[in-house]
Amino acid sequence: MKASDLFVKCLETEGVEYIFGIPGEENADFMMSLSESKIKFILTRHEQGAAFMADVYGRLTGKVGVCLATLGPGATNLVTGVANANMDRSRLLAITGQTDSHLLHKESHQNMDAITMFKPITKWNWSIRNPQNIPEIVRRAFKISLEEKPGAVHIELPQDIAKKDTDIPPIEPQPIFRSGANEELIKQAAQLILHAKNPIIFLGNGCVRENASSHIRKFVEKTGIIAMNTFMGKGVVSDDSPLHLHTIGIKDADHALLAMKSADVVIAVGVDLVEYSPKNWNQDLNKKIIHIDFTPSEVYTYYRPKVEIVSDIEYAIDDILSELESQKEIHPELDIFPRKEIPEIFKKILREVDERRDSFNDDMSFPIKPEKLIIDVRNAMGEHDIVLSDVGAHKLWIAKIYKTYQPNTCIIPNGFCSMGFAFPGAMAAKLVYPERNVVAMCGDAGFLMNVQELETAVRLKIQIITVVWCDRDLGMISMKQKNEFGKSVFTNFTNPDFIQLAESFGAVGYVVKSTEEFPRILDEAKKIQDKPVIIAIDVDYSRNNVLLNDSNYENV
Repeated sequence: MKASDLFVKCLETEGVEYIFGIPGEENADFMMSLSESKIKFILTRHEQGAAFMADVYGRLTGKVGVCLATLGPGATNLVTGVANANMDRSRLLAITGQTDSHLLHKESHQNMDAITMFKPITKWNWSIRNPQNIPEIVRRAFKISLEEKPGAVHIELPQDIAKKDTDIPPIEPQPIFRSGANEELIKQAAQLILHAKNPIIFLGNGCVRENASSHIRKFVEKTGIIAMNTFMGKGVVSDDSPLHLHTIGIKDADHALLAMKSADVVIAVGVDLVEYSPKNWNQDLNKKIIHIDFTPSEVYTYYRPKVEIVSDIEYAIDDILSELESQKEIHPELDIFPRKEIPEIFKKILREVDERRDSFNDDMSFPIKPEKLIIDVRNAMGEHDIVLSDVGAHKLWIAKIYKTYQPNTCIIPNGFCSMGFAFPGAMAAKLVYPERNVVAMCGDAGFLMNVQELETAVRLKIQIITVVWCDRDLGMISMKQKNEFGKSVFTNFTNPDFIQLAESFGAVGYVVKSTEEFPRILDEAKKIQDKPVIIAIDVDYSRNNVLLNDSNYENV
């Protein structure tokens, strides 16, 4: 068997469904082998788009998304998407070609050290130098990518190695069973909770990633403890729950941050510190923190757990709840479990959050307000439909305003935070869930970073809706420049005619002229079959300062 055939068979053994990428000369043998496989190859128009598609595939399926590029510029074009997946804990395998292995020690055509380049943005990577090692290397890559905390891995296949013969069979993957929590630590956590005055449950990316949502929802309902989430933890607890304070923001005036500051015990579940710095809510080092995650906590001045539970999140949450129920049986007089009253400060915050959002229901001013745009998109979407946010000022509005009822239905990259993520990512989401509506929310800057993937969507007849928030400015950068320096510089640009742009690719384009017509256009877009739809709308970003500083919450 040729080595490239073996590589593909190993991928089949791992259950790979799609590979996103662009072929080149140095991976030609691999592509020929792939053409005989049941794995579907998705030809993209840029390697960065391929990596973002693999990233979202990994987030939504729990499997490893695979992207492919040739050597040199193909490999470098993958870097941003691979780094984004790795920092957001998404399961991804990047495969790159390479020149003949006997040329790697010297200067040769497009040769560069891709292994060293990918090392800081992956959990593990390797260059195959012996075809007999392919099953071990592929199996190891998948195992490491899937292990908590998951992330990106990279394999390089030189073209001469791909042509060699081998007789080694693939290695079958084995199920991995996660460990339970330490009994003594569970008891310690329960005692901290029972003695807390204002405990809060803080939910992060890990809760979405490992499908712990149902266990956490039960814990919240049974204990009566208020919960909130990071940007990447949206949907773990439904935003309709009276015990949920929605998503924490970015500045001191943020309502959820004020709630965190009022808490004495913080139950941090599946939270990566890259999602939200504990310095924002524990600057005085006075919080008692219960750390619950698959891995030990990072060493950080402002994050010092009193109890550190390293185990499967579901096991830990269930065990703490069982311990609290046991304590209630032993001490029936305990009125702290379950908590019958929501602390007044939390009631006030939740009421004002809802009132603020709802106050824009009938706002028909144009350009459209961010709040109104998000309300209209939410009204057009079902509970299980998927919204993907790109990176920019709109990301903060979506995080705060978009009501999310199920995990992995509002995807916001918030680790590496790469612009250009949402549009190609939405295509992968639609491939995974063809029966759901999928909407990419993009700024006009971020959308044009990967606009070439519009051809991919048209060619594959992928019906996704992209809402382009137009202000002809790098809004987030402009906002921060003005906040610090009193003015913005070098952030303005012009946009194309989005209708002509869409139609030139064979897609459908709209430019919204009034706030009243936006919901109607959304409904029209949902009915269009087998074509992507681009909806451009001017947005009034004058309210962006609310994201940085809002005096309405200073006295909450």
